[in-house]
Amino acid sequence: MRRMLITALAATLAVLTSPSPVLAAPVLLTGVESRYPHAIRLEHGTYRGSILVALHGFHVVNVMRATRAGKKFRQIGTFTDEVSAHASCCGHLYELPRQVGDMPAGTVLWAGSVGLRHEGLKARIWRSDDAGETWQHLSECAREMPGGGLWEPDLSVDARGRLNCYFADETHERHSRYIGRSVSADGVLWSGKEKVVAVSDGRLRPGMPQVKRLPTGDFYMMYEICSQPDQYFCEAYHRSSRDGINWGDPAWQGMRPTTKDGKYFAHTPSITLAPNGTPWGRVILMGQMLMSADGKVDPGNGRTVFVSENGGRDGWYEAPAPVAVAGARDDKCANYHPSGVASLDGDELIGFASDVAANGSCHTSWATSSLPPFPG
Repeated sequence: MRRMLITALAATLAVLTSPSPVLAAPVLLTGVESRYPHAIRLEHGTYRGSILVALHGFHVVNVMRATRAGKKFRQIGTFTDEVSAHASCCGHLYELPRQVGDMPAGTVLWAGSVGLRHEGLKARIWRSDDAGETWQHLSECAREMPGGGLWEPDLSVDARGRLNCYFADETHERHSRYIGRSVSADGVLWSGKEKVVAVSDGRLRPGMPQVKRLPTGDFYMMYEICSQPDQYFCEAYHRSSRDGINWGDPAWQGMRPTTKDGKYFAHTPSITLAPNGTPWGRVILMGQMLMSADGKVDPGNGRTVFVSENGGRDGWYEAPAPVAVAGARDDKCANYHPSGVASLDGDELIGFASDVAANGSCHTSWATSSLPPFPG
């Protein structure tokens, strides 16, 4: 623990004593309605190293791609779910790291919530075999009866090679919301739901799960818990797993990622990984609102990310967000679910965030910021 605190302090001092990074003005990704960005860097195939971003528009998912350097994005694909074309939400991209069923490594998947409450929401998965250019429906990993809520599906391949689909489920009789999972050997046929995070106080609402596999092979999950009766409303939490299967006691809330002075993120946590020359690597945490230890909105709100140099276990410190969103707040547009990918050398963060335009619509921009050097 002492070493973690020393590392975090050294990193913070490096940020405070180094020149402020010069940030280029954010650039709009597209001129049409877009929100809830999610970005990944491809690791297989012809477009290895390229960056993919998925955006939600009016009843459509738009897919953008950039080269390895991430200097210019262009739209390469689009799709609309044919079952419930009138609504889709909260989609995440994922590239298969190994073959699953008939899908080889490098197959790109998108999982999102589709439908409306009165008809029963579905977690639908789409497949692309050409790095995001064309898409076809693959399967549903979970669905609800009419009136049910099912949100923010996220995909991961566990140590046994099975595809896992994580989601926030609002339909359990003893839990206002819990993070559940279904599992598939081929991406087509799925198991029943099982609880991953279902805290003891059934009034609390875990959600927004996002799973990454660290360089060590361990699995790492970031999520939020909402409806607390105190200042930590919709605060970010995390937990780890050796195999991506066993995540510990579902009733446990998890660990809170906070800086040394108690700052934390509220709403829509999102993570990405970056190399730092150590076996664990960096975890970079983004969130909608930055809060001070006293529960008030922090002056760095809307322009800050957190960095952990030891695989997200502890020692979080602040770094500049690539896209600053003034007045970030509990809103379905302004800095809602910011996303990002690190540069190949780990020195920069290429980030994506949405904000309300002058005409009231929502638009997503991107920019690049410098990451502090590893403190050693």
